[in-house]
Amino acid sequence: MSIPTDFNDRMLSLGLARVAEQAAIASAKLIGHGDEKAADQAAVNAMRDQLNKLDIKGVVVIGEGERDEAPMLYIGEEVGTGTGPGVDIALDPLEGTTLTAKDMPNALTVIAMGPRGSMLHAPDVYMDKLAIGPGFDEDVVTLDMTPTERVEALAAAKGCKTTDITCCVLERPRHEEMIAEIRATGAAIRLITDGDVAGVMHCAEAHLTGIDMYMGSGGAPEGVLAAAALKCMGGQMYGRLMFRNDDERGRAAKAGITDLDKIYKRDDMVTADVIFAATGVTNGSILSGIKREPGWITTETILMRSKTGSVRRVIYRNPFE
Repeated sequence: MSIPTDFNDRMLSLGLARVAEQAAIASAKLIGHGDEKAADQAAVNAMRDQLNKLDIKGVVVIGEGERDEAPMLYIGEEVGTGTGPGVDIALDPLEGTTLTAKDMPNALTVIAMGPRGSMLHAPDVYMDKLAIGPGFDEDVVTLDMTPTERVEALAAAKGCKTTDITCCVLERPRHEEMIAEIRATGAAIRLITDGDVAGVMHCAEAHLTGIDMYMGSGGAPEGVLAAAALKCMGGQMYGRLMFRNDDERGRAAKAGITDLDKIYKRDDMVTADVIFAATGVTNGSILSGIKREPGWITTETILMRSKTGSVRRVIYRNPFE
């Protein structure tokens, strides 16, 4: 499939930042209130409203689910004014609904945009993921390695001991054996309860976050979003779809995926230059969360373009009633 060339990422980038900002602001009033669904819906509504103000012919390729499962921002939904370039959109209006409801760190609003045909249409299944930051030879770590081999290979590439490596892993029962194996190498683990897009992004800024590598299984749609972030920030990522039953294999077929065992590299999941924006909802290692004070609300957004490698951090202070 040929990829259109009328995608003006520079002109669209600030508009995309506004989309992420408004979704975060909408969910801010629900931080710590214990209602995951309400927080998510507030972010969805705001993100959709802002997307429909952009001069794009957008199609949601990574969204809130299939059309019959999600009333807004479902996979295949068309957004934008209908004028301007055709674009693929991958989004998670509130990555970390539980984090928001419990006022825990690293909840984000996340969105990526690229030309039509540039993003993998990942079905809503699990993906086995592996990611490291920039500056390493290609395939220094791979999905075919054991966790032990990955830690040892990355330590050798960094010129350090395995005890100096820190891995980020989603805290789930399915990861217990992997966690034990990683710890047996002497490496440290930072466990996260939710939010594996942020988990992968941590690898790209290891000097700030202390995270060298991300591994483990999580949602495939989030894998594409994470790949978009790393395409902008630098770093390597690998993903392999995981299927538990025929229904999930059917979802892959519906998404046009025929090789169920394929290992996708970062640039297989995101094949052209993209823009990426994320706004902090709760405080985290990458972004500050929403700050409210009498009459004002302040957000921090990271805005990135893979074409130039530019990374902006945007502080937005806005009057608020």
